[in-house]
Amino acid sequence: MSPTEIVIFLFSMLAGILIGWVLNDFAGTKSRKTAKQQIAELIEEAKLQANEIKNEKLIETDEEIYEKRLKLEDEIRTQKNALKQYESSLNEKENEIDRKADLISKKERDVFILQREIQNKDQQILKKQEKLNKMLEEENQRLEQISGYTTDQAKQVLFDNLIEDAKKEAESLSYQIIEKSKQEAFQKAKNIVLSAIQQTAVDHALESTVSVVSLPSDDMKGRIIGREGRNIRSFEMVTGIDVIVDDTPQAVILSGYDPLRREAARQTMEKLVTDGRIHPGRIEETHEKTIQEMDNFFNELGEQALLETGVHAMHPELTKTLGKLRFRTSYGQNILQHSKEVAVLAGMMAAELGLDQVQAKRAGLLHDIGRGIERHADGNHAELGYDFAKKYGENPIVLNAILTHHGEGKQISPISVLVEVANEISATRPGARRDVVDKFIQRMENIETIAQSFDGVEKVYAIQAGKEVRIIINHSDISDAGVHQLAGDIARKIQTDVDYPGQIKVTIIREFRSVDFA
Repeated sequence: MSPTEIVIFLFSMLAGILIGWVLNDFAGTKSRKTAKQQIAELIEEAKLQANEIKNEKLIETDEEIYEKRLKLEDEIRTQKNALKQYESSLNEKENEIDRKADLISKKERDVFILQREIQNKDQQILKKQEKLNKMLEEENQRLEQISGYTTDQAKQVLFDNLIEDAKKEAESLSYQIIEKSKQEAFQKAKNIVLSAIQQTAVDHALESTVSVVSLPSDDMKGRIIGREGRNIRSFEMVTGIDVIVDDTPQAVILSGYDPLRREAARQTMEKLVTDGRIHPGRIEETHEKTIQEMDNFFNELGEQALLETGVHAMHPELTKTLGKLRFRTSYGQNILQHSKEVAVLAGMMAAELGLDQVQAKRAGLLHDIGRGIERHADGNHAELGYDFAKKYGENPIVLNAILTHHGEGKQISPISVLVEVANEISATRPGARRDVVDKFIQRMENIETIAQSFDGVEKVYAIQAGKEVRIIINHSDISDAGVHQLAGDIARKIQTDVDYPGQIKVTIIREFRSVDFA
């Protein structure tokens, strides 16, 4: 609705109100004025008010229009400024594009010039290459005439020489790598073994085939012999041990190769001497009682071994059999002391390598348990010990160590390897065992025979009790690089074909001597 229409609407309403008021006032007033005059005055007054309202509205409308025009002019001015800035930016970008276009054009000209120069140089190089090839061809022809070799023959000679040089270098390099690896591995293994040996404190016992029984007096010898020798014959028949009565004062000697029987006979003799009643019936009764008491003695020995090595929770039968090893020997070495030594060594090495130390000790202590079993069944002591320990529920790793402690069979755990190594260390330490001379001589001969079987070997000497073999070769048959390969081949052959304790050092000597006389 426009301002004029609003004014007319308001004026009509006001006029209606005034007319109504005048009519009401005319009916109730006693004024002298007539109703017509009053209406005319009211209409006139309404017109004046309507004009005032109209003028006010027009003024308000003009002010509103003015404010909107100012606002619109500000917006137009802002847009013009933005357009000017955008136009300025476009002009700058256009100038930058022009500069880049000029630079690209210049670079294209430079590239074109450079390509032309490269083409010229390529042509010059091709010409020089052709000239060089021609010169090389002429030189090769002259070399062929001088050397008597064709190009292919010369290449083959050069190729053969390169192969030979590469082979020598490869042999030398492989030898260095192998030697370095051996030295590092040997040093590491040596440190572990030495550390274990240094911490080992196992007593060693020297066994013999006789036991001495002390007597209170020499008169007791007559009682032991008995009338016409019946007591001594009865004692030897019951115990299986020979009794030697000689000039040794206040002592008799018991002789026998079975330490277990000899120990039972010794205890029987000591009881008879203490009791003083010696006759065939008493001898048999005392011996039977001693045999029964020996089981408790074996248990005590086995429990003492478990306590010394730190192994626990073992079946009583295994403990008793372990105690019996005190009276078993191998090449003069006491088996129980040997087993304790192997247990301690294996445990120490397992600790150095981060393995189960308790399990390694247990396997080392039981590795020769088969030697304590009466030989009523076929099989070696490793197989007997495996079956015996398996019967009483030993761990599979311990069983495998028992079965393979001599390197026979498949080892399923590093602990089996440690037990094998500890067994070798204990068996080959100085003074541990008495070896047979014939076996030793045979081993030396086998080593020399194996080394002599290789081509180029002139002389072989096994020295240091078979711990080293020195080999003299013909220098014309084997090169310096081939010496390393020969040493490795001989060492591997000896390792495969010969049984020996510890390790054997292979030393090859290759020398060239020129002799003249003045």
